Amino acid sequence: MSFLIVKYSLFFFACLFFSLLINLLLIKFVRSLGIRNKEDTIIRWGSQSKPAIGGISFYIIFLLSIIAYSFFLQESFNFSNLRFIGILFASTLGFLLGMFDDAYNTKPLIKLFTQIACSVLLISTNVYIHLFDSDVLNYAITILWVVGIMNSVNMLDNMDAISSIIGGSVILTIIINILIRGTISNPDLFILMGMFAALLGFLKYNWHPSIIYMGDTGSQFLGAFLAAYGILYFWNDSGVTGVEIWSKQVIVSVMMFSIPIIDTTTVSIKRIFKGKSPFIGGKDHTTHHISYLGLKDNQVALVYIGISLVSMALVIIALNFISRWSYFYIAFFGLYILILFTVLFVIANKNKSKCT
Repeated sequence: MSFLIVKYSLFFFACLFFSLLINLLLIKFVRSLGIRNKEDTIIRWGSQSKPAIGGISFYIIFLLSIIAYSFFLQESFNFSNLRFIGILFASTLGFLLGMFDDAYNTKPLIKLFTQIACSVLLISTNVYIHLFDSDVLNYAITILWVVGIMNSVNMLDNMDAISSIIGGSVILTIIINILIRGTISNPDLFILMGMFAALLGFLKYNWHPSIIYMGDTGSQFLGAFLAAYGILYFWNDSGVTGVEIWSKQVIVSVMMFSIPIIDTTTVSIKRIFKGKSPFIGGKDHTTHHISYLGLKDNQVALVYIGISLVSMALVIIALNFISRWSYFYIAFFGLYILILFTVLFVIANKNKSKCT
């Protein structure tokens, strides 16, 4: 066991090194990917044009994790595993969608169709939400989940470090769950550790003041990746007894992804009521409104780290330390989600004049 931990540690630091190196090389040699209007100096929230290339390092580390698995653990990766094939293909399709969007500004309908295709790839390889007795309903909520998370992660990539923090918190929670349950030989652990290292390496350059964005290349890939693993380790992890077990699946999943879900919901509601499309960018996200309160960008990132840590702790408790689900837990965890939504929604409805 200890020797296996050493191997995982070596692999993690190797991925972290490669992430730092790859992003450094990309920053040096790729200057314009993701900058759609080079004459416009105001891109996203910041005041400078920056290349949106971080997602390339994510995908390289993702593939490296698959290749390195056999080297570090002396086991061949099971490519006959349909579940893994689905995640590989869906994440790859998300990566390609993001790259085309950064380069050519893909039309919304094409983006939506591709996101649905990612969902179908996962469903066809048995990676779908098991919530209802009807497979049709399960497939429908899976499509809604995958499309929603891919768009939510993309929309949340509106300020330095935010999407990296959210993605890292989800991945770290799954890693901790796997370690608590003692399934250290789980191949998913290897890939998840590689992706966590990739996000940490990227975060060095994405922390305020950032010099790089992950762009749609990163957010679409990361969205598909997180949606898939969210299905496997949150939606479909109902290992408790008690009342209304289905509510645990919903609460745990929403709680873990609470920040992107709340941000997207809040922004969409506001824009729809104003007669605007929710898919057109703007400076009216929850992150922006917290900044309008007087916080600096790095302080906003710290606020989201704090929220993520609380959500992580609650999810880990719900998944590993509650053996019998009850109405008390439904009320307790539900109240946390409601309070978080209410606070962010109220903040997001202040300083309306500063929104663009």
